[in-house]
Amino acid sequence: MAFTWHVPTKVLFGAGKLGELHKEKPLGKKALIVISNGKSTKTNGSLDKLQEELTAWGADYAIYNKIGANPTEPAVQEGVDFGRENNCDFVIGLGGGSVLDAAKAIAAVIPQKDGRVWDFVIFGTGGKKPLTEKALPYVAITTSAGTGSEVDAGAVITNLETNEKTAFFGEYPDLAIVDPIYMLTVPKHFTAYQGFDAFFHNAEGYISNACNEMSAMIELTAIEKLAKYLPIAVNDGKNLEARTQVAFANTLGGFSMDVCVCTAEHSLEHALSAYHPELPHGAGLIMISVAYFSHFVEKHACDEKFIAMARAMGKNADKAEDFIDALKEMQAACGVDNLKMSDYGITPEEFPKMVQNTRDAMGFLLQFDPTPLSDDDMLNIYKKSYR
Repeated sequence: MAFTWHVPTKVLFGAGKLGELHKEKPLGKKALIVISNGKSTKTNGSLDKLQEELTAWGADYAIYNKIGANPTEPAVQEGVDFGRENNCDFVIGLGGGSVLDAAKAIAAVIPQKDGRVWDFVIFGTGGKKPLTEKALPYVAITTSAGTGSEVDAGAVITNLETNEKTAFFGEYPDLAIVDPIYMLTVPKHFTAYQGFDAFFHNAEGYISNACNEMSAMIELTAIEKLAKYLPIAVNDGKNLEARTQVAFANTLGGFSMDVCVCTAEHSLEHALSAYHPELPHGAGLIMISVAYFSHFVEKHACDEKFIAMARAMGKNADKAEDFIDALKEMQAACGVDNLKMSDYGITPEEFPKMVQNTRDAMGFLLQFDPTPLSDDDMLNIYKKSYR
């Protein structure tokens, strides 16, 4: 048993917690509020509530609203420039995982003396420059349940010029707010995509060779919660209890990544959505999940772990294959069992370059698979997943 547990983020969790922000110690005089380029923060009321809380703090703010579903390096860099121009001394990310990732990188890069965002990426074509200045204070307010980004130090950023979707490492948020009230309006299909992203953070962590006693406790709890409550949240979006349980499992997924690590399923998906950024990350994970996990079931890589996950999902399991059955049933219950790569313009001819992209952009996760994946293994996972 060996692990390091150091998560310096204070978490306010539960319905109504956004309304308690003003009770916390102010982090600065002027906030850079980072939101998406859509309407969700206005529709769910979270932006209005945040502005009220900042007024109670006596803090000024500027709003940057140009982050899309997959945050790109130019959009994140523009946020850095905007924050500097407006003399912001702390950052608030308000939205889903893409916004939280972008805000995390913006908070890290604003204080640096020189360099663009991509210069501080350590993988692929990133410049591998060290972050020498401390990040601005950062508050992560999640309005979706998928990435766990509110409690970790990582972010995912896409370079459209090189088709790389890879990790940026900043600093942990100083404060996270997880308020499921603002998740009640997330559309059905996005609830499913985001929820499965959280599910795979935990399932990948559990089968990874980095799994430990602490992470296993977190991961099996999250798997159990998501198997039970995600179908309810998908099909009854106003069910606050289901939304709360899914949000809890999502935050657990962030903790899993703090003390453990994901496996190459995430690398394989990032290659898909790097070339096809219109593909939601969670949808891509769902598409390849059965083939990916089946590969390790067939290899008998960690049968006991697959049985444990299947039991956590409510199955009376006694063989590894029972996990695959439970996964298929969960996807059907959430209405995402018939997703097609072809609907997003993906073709089998692209798979070889995606295998190479997996190695180049996020190959570091390959070392954590329960058994090594060859290029042919990855190619076959793509081929078996294609529809």
